[in-house]
Amino acid sequence: MNEFAENVTNARTWKVTLAYDGTDFRGWQVQPGETTVQGELQAALGRVTGESPLPQGSGRTDAGVHALGQVASFTLEAPIPPQNLLRALNRTLPQSIRIVEAKIVPDTFHARHSAVAKTYEYRIFREEICPPVLARYVLARPWPLDLEAMQTAGRLFEGEHDFLSFAATDPDLSSRNSELSLDDEEEAKATAIRTIFSSTWERQRGEAGELLVYRVRGNGFLHHMVRNLVGTLVDVGRGRLKAGDIPGILAARARAAAGPTAPARALFLHSVEYGEDA
Repeated sequence: MNEFAENVTNARTWKVTLAYDGTDFRGWQVQPGETTVQGELQAALGRVTGESPLPQGSGRTDAGVHALGQVASFTLEAPIPPQNLLRALNRTLPQSIRIVEAKIVPDTFHARHSAVAKTYEYRIFREEICPPVLARYVLARPWPLDLEAMQTAGRLFEGEHDFLSFAATDPDLSSRNSELSLDDEEEAKATAIRTIFSSTWERQRGEAGELLVYRVRGNGFLHHMVRNLVGTLVDVGRGRLKAGDIPGILAARARAAAGPTAPARALFLHSVEYGEDA
C-alpha cells in the first residue's frame, strides 16, 4: 500500500444558499446552550451524512435578523448528489430554515472570504395598524417621514468611507483598545472602512399597505452597521437630523454622533455575490 494512501481524501467543498426566519434564533453563529442557524445546519448535516463540519457563513447575522440568501460553505466526503443533499437537509431542518440551492464548488471557495458584495434590506411598515402576520418582519412606523430627505441622506453613504460612527461598540473590545465588532472580518484586523455601492429607499404598496424598503449593497458591513444606518436615516425622515449632517457624522468616527439602532426584526440579508467560479 502506498504510504501516503491514508492521507488521500474524497472531500468536496459545498456551497449552500439558505433562507431563514431569524425570529427564534440567537443569530447565525453557534453559541453554547443557544439555538442558532449555524448550529441547526451543522446538526442537520450530521443527521444526513454522518459528518458534522461547521458551516462557514458569509457573515454572522444577529439574533432576530432574517435571510433570503445567506451562503454557507463546508466540506463533505459523502458522495451525495447536490439535489439529494438539498432535499435531505430540508426534510430534517426546522421549517424556519430552508436550503434553496446546494452545489459543489472549487476547493478554494469560502463563503466569507470569497464574497465580493452583500445586499441587505430593511422594511418599514407605514400604516396605522400592522397586520400580525407582518409584525415579526417589519418596523411599524406610521409617523410622517420625509422620504426625499431620507433618499438624499442615503446616497451620501455611497462610496468608500470610515463607518466607525455606525459600528456597534463592544465594551470588552474597548477595554483592549479596540472599538469594533465586525460581522465579516477578524477582530485583529478590524477596520471601519467599507465601500457602499448603493444605498436607496423604495416605496412599495401591497395588499397590507405601504412599505418603505431600504436596500444597501456593499463590500462588507460592520456589526449593527445597517441597523444604525437605518436608525439615522429615520431620524432624517422625522426631521431630527438633516441630510447634510451625514458627512459630519461619518467624520466624527463616534457612535454617539449617529442615530439609534433600528430593531433587528425588519432586517434581511438579501443576497451575497461571488466571482464566476462560485
